[in-house]
Amino acid sequence: MRASPRFSGIALLLCGLSLGAQSPKGGDKTATILSALDARAAHYGDVAHQIWGFAEVGYQEVKSSALLQSELAAAGFTMKAGIAGMPTAFTAEYGSGKPVIAIIGEFDALPGLSQAAVPTQQPIIAGGSGHGCGHHLFGTAATASAIAVKEWMIANKITGTLRFYGTPAEEGGAGKVYMVRDGLFDDVDVAVTWHPGDRNDVAASSSLANISGKFRFKGVSAHAAASPEQGRSALDAVEAMDVMVNMMREHVPQETRIHYVITNGGKAPNVVPDFAEVYYVVRHPDIKTVDAIWERVLGAAKGAALGTGTTYDLVVTGAVYNLLINQTLARVQQKALERVGGYSYTAEETAFAEKLQKTLISAVPLESVQKIQPLDFTPPAGGGSTDVGDVSWRVPTVQMSAATWVPGTPAHSWQAVAAGGMSIGAKGMVVAAKTMALTAAELFTSPATIAAARAEFEKQRGLNFVYATRLGTQKPALDYRK
Repeated sequence: MRASPRFSGIALLLCGLSLGAQSPKGGDKTATILSALDARAAHYGDVAHQIWGFAEVGYQEVKSSALLQSELAAAGFTMKAGIAGMPTAFTAEYGSGKPVIAIIGEFDALPGLSQAAVPTQQPIIAGGSGHGCGHHLFGTAATASAIAVKEWMIANKITGTLRFYGTPAEEGGAGKVYMVRDGLFDDVDVAVTWHPGDRNDVAASSSLANISGKFRFKGVSAHAAASPEQGRSALDAVEAMDVMVNMMREHVPQETRIHYVITNGGKAPNVVPDFAEVYYVVRHPDIKTVDAIWERVLGAAKGAALGTGTTYDLVVTGAVYNLLINQTLARVQQKALERVGGYSYTAEETAFAEKLQKTLISAVPLESVQKIQPLDFTPPAGGGSTDVGDVSWRVPTVQMSAATWVPGTPAHSWQAVAAGGMSIGAKGMVVAAKTMALTAAELFTSPATIAAARAEFEKQRGLNFVYATRLGTQKPALDYRK
């Protein structure tokens, strides 16, 4: 485990959380869920911090996956590991029969975002990875909620199946897509999940569909000075492709996002590179529009290869649908989130947040972590993508966000890593765990709500919809982060 600072102010965690929480109604049997999670908040904070320290990228989350599996196994869940061709993917199940309620957790980190839990940029390991999207909190909160719901089911003799999905490689690897493709969600009635963020709200707008892949050009090496005419530069092909794709940006729908990085451009300037690689992501709110733009990107790759006398191979690393919003489920989760409430900063956390906000382009009032945002179904699709999207087109799905970062913090930033590594992240994580657990409990006891969510889901998809992943029959790209 890599060295990292401990959560600061963890002893004040419960105090801070209780300030924003609403008292449950008398006689409400779900109050035990909240008290159980409060009692174990410090433990789950430690679990999350361990995963924060591991900071394992997609498909390499060996320690992170094992830690969450051990928590669930110790709680009496039936475990299945290495599912859907992914060594770090797993399920944990309790109960039998209907309904089948899924809780989803993630745990992969991002490359190049190593950061200490301090409000100034300070990598722990230069060039190392870090949890810039808070998935150490994501997987831990989901695990905590599943355990709390299981105990509530036993205490109240609730029937049905509770299933936890440990899903690797959300950041570009599309781990959930392989699970959906392999039928692992076929019997699920509802899926419940969340994501770290800088505010407390329920997802009421869609995400962006995407396709990503690595274009690997092969040429002929030669001495760049003595015999350049004998060389065929793979780097020339990459650069030619990039120029053509960049010209495309003027002629695509305005909601489109196209990103790329050159991951390999050769090793020495006096050697004509015989290999070069460029990594592309194309996004749009509509999956069919993504398909059309991706075909044009493929055309640019073919033209670049033809024009430079090279060849290329393509490894598709991911492809996800947009998130299908289920308003019926969103209202259930909103009610649960409002019951849980937000939290308040301690003096130490306030000082941390104020210093960190000075590094942000835009600041949001710190008091926003105390608030629950209203449910609003009008905003357009957001700027990110998630493989939860594929789950949402296979089964009715609901997703929330909790304030695990300093308000105004963007995802995939060192600032997100820093806040996620101290008590601010832990407090938001508990808000999420409580909300998901209450949501799942409500669904277990309300077949009418599940039926309404299913009816809405079927109407949104259309009668003739058949799920098909853009990944086809390919195996998971287990080495995409190498």
